[in-house]
Amino acid sequence: MNSGILDKVKKNSMVFILLAVIVVFTILTGGNVLLPQNVNNIISQNAYVIVLAVGMLFCILTGGNIDLSVGSIVALVGSLAGVMIVKQHMNIYLSIAICLGVGLILGAIQGYLIAYIKAPSFIVTLAGMMAWRGLSLVILQGFTIAPFPDNYSRLFNSYLPSPKVGELDVICMVIGIAAVIAYIINALKNHRAEKKIAMEEKSDAAFAVETMLVVAGLLFVTYSLAKFRGFPVILILLAAIVFLYNYYASRTVNGRHYYAVGGNENAATLSGIDARHVYFKAYVNSGLLAAVAGLMVVARFNSATPTLGDGYEMDAIAAAYIGGASAYGGVGTVWQVVIGAVFMGVLNNGMSIMGIDADYQRIVKGVVLAVAVVFDIVSKRRNASE
Repeated sequence: MNSGILDKVKKNSMVFILLAVIVVFTILTGGNVLLPQNVNNIISQNAYVIVLAVGMLFCILTGGNIDLSVGSIVALVGSLAGVMIVKQHMNIYLSIAICLGVGLILGAIQGYLIAYIKAPSFIVTLAGMMAWRGLSLVILQGFTIAPFPDNYSRLFNSYLPSPKVGELDVICMVIGIAAVIAYIINALKNHRAEKKIAMEEKSDAAFAVETMLVVAGLLFVTYSLAKFRGFPVILILLAAIVFLYNYYASRTVNGRHYYAVGGNENAATLSGIDARHVYFKAYVNSGLLAAVAGLMVVARFNSATPTLGDGYEMDAIAAAYIGGASAYGGVGTVWQVVIGAVFMGVLNNGMSIMGIDADYQRIVKGVVLAVAVVFDIVSKRRNASE
């Protein structure tokens, strides 16, 4: 039983680190980090990080490759959305479709060069970072485009309409409780399956602790959102992206190809997997999700600015590596990346509440990222020696 609990702790170490950071900032900020409004702020401020990090994960899985261009794609898509929606008054849904198409095309260009021309991913995406940023500046001509129409902003920044019981939003509580029930049912199903196929019995105590922690977290977030303004629409989009990509990565043959290529490309090729197609899909997917993030960000800021997306690629890379993606590829899950993004969000938010200067915040985030990568390298070497 003790070994089972230790295995669970190792497997979910990032969750416990996140909990520790939340406790520390709760103490240092006098509980302000856990206020309902602040919980809502953490979600809305870091939604783009989750979306970009999910796309970045699939690039990293292919062998530790990264996409440096996502921040610039966010800027380019944002500038296009500003021109089409604000200046030319085009149909909002047509404009969104065009922006998503642009993200796909940019990802496809980079993916083709990397997968089929065999150009280094670092160089290709670095070129994309400069080219797409420059193109966005040309489109904006150095000016900010604002404001976006209310019917566009409501697609990303509104809350589900709902009656209230006392201070609590009914719809939000119903969705949260339904999510808890669904999680418990799924967790029990997976636990029973693991016990059947495992060589040694899985610890019921470890499973119970893990489940209680997740349920407690879900209920706290649900209560915080219900007490503030209700269930944010952006959370529906995030949930759809996370569940869809988690299912794709963990339950489909094509999704497992990323792990196979990242684990051993030669073996994957010999087994019949087209590694070039896997690389291509990873960058097309990254471009698409960068476009989604761009649409989300301009709605949140209600403007398209020349500095939009600046440094976003670093946030996405950091969230992926801190969440457990391996610098060598072949390791990492969508849920781990989400935890990494939430960790980054809590870290940023907590330091901001404490009034820590932005320059020092960068130092802290850099150190955390370096520690995460070193930990991954040391773990790989230790496992290899064993």
